[in-house]
Amino acid sequence: MSLPQIELSRPPEDAIAALQFAPSGSRLLVASWDKRVYLYDTTTSANSDGGAIAGGSGAGAENESDGRGGRLLRTFEHRAPVLDVCWGEEGEEGEEVYSAGLDWDVRRINLLTGVQTVLSSHTAGVKSLAYSRIHGILVSASWDSTLHIHHPHNSSLSYATITLPSKPFSLSLTPTKLVVVMASRALHIYDLATLATESSLPSSSPDPKVLQIEPWQRRESALRFMARAVACMPNDAGYACSSIEGRVAVEWFDPSALSQARKYAFKCHRQPSPEGVDVIYPVNALAFHPIHGTFASGGGDGFVALWDGVGKRRIRQYQRYAASVASLSFSGDGKFLAVGISPGFEDGKEGMADGVVKIYIRELGENEAKGKGAK
Repeated sequence: MSLPQIELSRPPEDAIAALQFAPSGSRLLVASWDKRVYLYDTTTSANSDGGAIAGGSGAGAENESDGRGGRLLRTFEHRAPVLDVCWGEEGEEGEEVYSAGLDWDVRRINLLTGVQTVLSSHTAGVKSLAYSRIHGILVSASWDSTLHIHHPHNSSLSYATITLPSKPFSLSLTPTKLVVVMASRALHIYDLATLATESSLPSSSPDPKVLQIEPWQRRESALRFMARAVACMPNDAGYACSSIEGRVAVEWFDPSALSQARKYAFKCHRQPSPEGVDVIYPVNALAFHPIHGTFASGGGDGFVALWDGVGKRRIRQYQRYAASVASLSFSGDGKFLAVGISPGFEDGKEGMADGVVKIYIRELGENEAKGKGAK
């Protein structure tokens, strides 16, 4: 039986691009098209009198609630819409997070002081970010068809660049691997240890290094249409990838014939029309449960579904939300699922109605996201 969910107070003023729970605890980062990064405490009740983080450079402190749950702790202003955020680590001057978007910059944000530092600048919008705590590197993927590899805790190292064959749409990492999905059905899998080592080698040139690194694997996506999201399994065994055509593919890293025979794709997020024809929606978001290894998908149809990727079964589907599901994130302990909704314009209507940008925090029962096994 599913438990209640709360709606966070003070949601973004424009569409949600991404959200991510902290590795531990209840805080949530949100990137929005309103040119802000939001930091929430998702467990503070609306009537709590706990104080917000003090304001700082480029940040706004919030201390109000409007009868919903949670508390907006802080906002961080940017020059352009923000497309992604991710958590870093505790630095010498406080806890750090990272952001990127349509201003082309990759930024480090100090949550204590609010100070923003530009780590690198691409030549087009930056779609995705991922930080590896094990290897201490931050990876950004831009529509200029490059990856930037940063060492944010080593000021003596400049970022390094990897040229991609196509425009990247999404990336995700495990403790050992980085998966990048791109246009033209291209998919690269990189070894993170190699990326960390090669990008940290000294260079005689003052310019950022251009790395000639071959991916650990090159693959063609099993999905025929444009990829929308990718998420890696928490056990470092494989990944799931979604497309605009209402499909999800599940694949494993092991290149053996036996393991590759396990890969498959399935249809989802399709709703019948009054004429009896399926309306196909994009699968905008994927997120793996950190404990059970199952995964959630969110679609343009406004539904969130839980899947057992190994057992090839749908576990459950939640009630329909009022708008397209833009992003999903499980908390580090797997007890909560954050759902960000905002208009995806799948219905062809222009403009955005008031109140349709929302963030929900769903509490999960002990076995709610546990796999059911094969049929």
